[in-house]
Amino acid sequence: MRNLLKAWSAILALTLAAVMLPSLAIAPTASAQDVIKQIKLTDPQIKGFIAAQADMAKISEKMQAATSEKPDPKIQAELEAIATKNGFKDFAEYDDVAANISMVMAGIDPTTGNYTDPVASIKKEIDEVGADKSLAEKDKKQMLDELTEALKSAQPIQFPENVELVKKNRADIDKVLQ
Repeated sequence: MRNLLKAWSAILALTLAAVMLPSLAIAPTASAQDVIKQIKLTDPQIKGFIAAQADMAKISEKMQAATSEKPDPKIQAELEAIATKNGFKDFAEYDDVAANISMVMAGIDPTTGNYTDPVASIKKEIDEVGADKSLAEKDKKQMLDELTEALKSAQPIQFPENVELVKKNRADIDKVLQ
């Protein structure tokens, strides 16, 4: 069970880091508690997201090397150019698509490929951790606190068709996010 929690947390963290890091150039004050603007994804958006990842990874490296916390206008311009080159009207649209893909990917079991809504998944995990007699009380409390915090920011998917679209393209998405 602990391994499941660790795996789920790691997948969520990696996915979010991969798609959200470029967002920091545009909105450096965004917090993890921000509500994601859910949109109905299209196949061209998914394909554009996949195509943009190599260039976005290069920008992410530049951003990590930057010493200033203030967004660099040159990097912002590069992000906009990459987004439009890959079929998005602007970086904001790319960012919305990336966030929606990330939400779905976080709910896909990497082994089975089955999707579980994040809210339902976290609630199930809370029940399992609460019932686990093998956990030390301190560890159990810490895990329950973390899961409860994750539940506060979890959002159910508003567009179920996004799940099937992301699952259809999952192999390609996984490849570009590694």
